[in-house]
Amino acid sequence: MPVIAHLFRPVCTMLGFGMIALSSASAQEAAHCSGTARQVEFACQTWTEIDHAVRSGTDTVIIPIGGTEQSGPYMAVGKHNVRAQVLADEIARQVGHTLVAPVVAYVPEGSTDPRTSHMRFAGTISVPPAVFEGLLRGAAESFRVQGFQKIVLIGDHGGYQASMAHVAQELNKRWKGQAAVLDLRDYYEVIPHQYAEALKAQGHAAEVGLHAELSDTSLMLAVDPSLVRQDALRTAPKPGATDGVYGGDPRQATPGLGRIGTDMQIRTAVTALQSFNRSHP
Repeated sequence: MPVIAHLFRPVCTMLGFGMIALSSASAQEAAHCSGTARQVEFACQTWTEIDHAVRSGTDTVIIPIGGTEQSGPYMAVGKHNVRAQVLADEIARQVGHTLVAPVVAYVPEGSTDPRTSHMRFAGTISVPPAVFEGLLRGAAESFRVQGFQKIVLIGDHGGYQASMAHVAQELNKRWKGQAAVLDLRDYYEVIPHQYAEALKAQGHAAEVGLHAELSDTSLMLAVDPSLVRQDALRTAPKPGATDGVYGGDPRQATPGLGRIGTDMQIRTAVTALQSFNRSHP
């Protein structure tokens, strides 16, 4: 059974305004720090638990990087953040001795004046590249001084991959053996290459595009279908660039197609991280 089938937990829960009354069952369902999250997420630990983990051999931390951007009319703007968190958790669980930092949700998404790229649409949040790189440096340095020897950058979005590589190169030069940064770009590159080719081989060449199309929507359905407006999507005319969908067609997306990609990403990342660990004992 594909790995991602065991990962799904509803990340986005709809709550009403005013007083919130949750039954014990629904409260348990809404709890974030349970299961894999409780085991590996930095935000779910106390400081003493983190300190004990580092002293007991947990020497690696993953910084998952998402982004808040439009993804067409049928997918929520938190797409990258949810996927990055859930997949990073599973990668950490499989590798072992690894924690997962909170997701970086504020990334470069285009200019605000004039509005360019995804910033042309409501719902997108953008920061300058220099601010983004500074955030990564500061977070990585925070982990280094706490005793983490390996800091892993996993980015779910293509627009900032060069910035991630620049920060990794700079910190590895500065730290000179004190700690090491891995820019795990292969995690992202699976999607436009091996995953896209796998979908095309199954007869979906016309539906695979660049953004918010078949592959993107299927990945989201595999991780958290609550972020996809499926009923509206199935009955919609084919969306295009004016809707924020670049190439392809999302209307035939399925969780099964998405699991092909998420399994590829997890396997690729685990293999790369295990190799990195062997070269940085």
